Amino acid sequence: MVDGLDLDALSRYLAPWTGGRPASLTAQFVTGGKSNLTYRVTDGTNRWIVRRPPLGHVLATAHDMAREYRVMDALAATAVPVPGMVTLCEDDSIIGSSFYVMAEVDGDVLRDDHDLAGLSAVERAGLAHRLIDILGELHRVDPQQVGLGDFGRPEGFTERQVRRWTRQLEQSRSRDIPGIEQLAERLATDIPPSQRATIVHGDYRLDNLIVERGGTDVLAVIDWEMAALGDPLCDLGLLPVYADPVPEVIGLIEGGMGPHNGFPPMSELFDRYADQSGLDLTPLPWYIALGCYKLAVILEGIHYRYVHGQTVGSGFDRIGEAVAPLVAAGLARLA
Repeated sequence: MVDGLDLDALSRYLAPWTGGRPASLTAQFVTGGKSNLTYRVTDGTNRWIVRRPPLGHVLATAHDMAREYRVMDALAATAVPVPGMVTLCEDDSIIGSSFYVMAEVDGDVLRDDHDLAGLSAVERAGLAHRLIDILGELHRVDPQQVGLGDFGRPEGFTERQVRRWTRQLEQSRSRDIPGIEQLAERLATDIPPSQRATIVHGDYRLDNLIVERGGTDVLAVIDWEMAALGDPLCDLGLLPVYADPVPEVIGLIEGGMGPHNGFPPMSELFDRYADQSGLDLTPLPWYIALGCYKLAVILEGIHYRYVHGQTVGSGFDRIGEAVAPLVAAGLARLA
């Protein structure tokens, strides 16, 4: 057994995919994610990825395995690249929580500057453009045509986002965070009208892509746990929060894909998205501020789990330091 994953129980469950009887499984915890737990599992022939919620303090509506599985399964026939889905288990008695299994995609996840070291400026630009183009493809998918017409209520999506993250903050908070109430209030009182309802990823960024080894083709978009039907500018507004973060946050979250490490300016990517989508990006600062608030709340939740010993893996000890700078950055966008 590895932390959070009972391999004997998983082996029995996967018997239909291993010749009809339990196989000897080995597993490796995949580092990088700070939310759902991810494992690389093999029986010597097949290679899978197993995803399950974090250990302890799981908030209502968060870490929904069925939701993540369903959206990737639905997108398999679209231009949005996703891993192949294998099975979803919602029976908590198997490994202690719900989980799903998907095929492993043989590629790289580019999380930090070391991972990006071999890419030229031209390749970095190509990768950034491909990232934006896939986002545009996602926002052009008709939810009804892929069986996701009932995946959520797009009406009032942005209002619910502000309320949702405020509720989650209240459930994961153990300290004072300067300015966070002011940011929540400013967001709630100046919500721009949505221009379109689409499938949104909810956490779209460079390190939620699997890229071909030694190249820049995107093989799969992963980590769909926050997917919904809603306002597509929520995805676009979150992107610069990760890609070109405020200086105090660089190194505490992923390395980013902004001009500070050789990628095109975000304005170039915004223009490319606007040309593809036809959306008016004038209200984008509000969506970027929402992205700052959302990430601040997520990181505060991770900090909460870390200080209570309820998470697995390394790199969590300084996550809490990013929260206050993100709040300040969100307020600056609304100034």
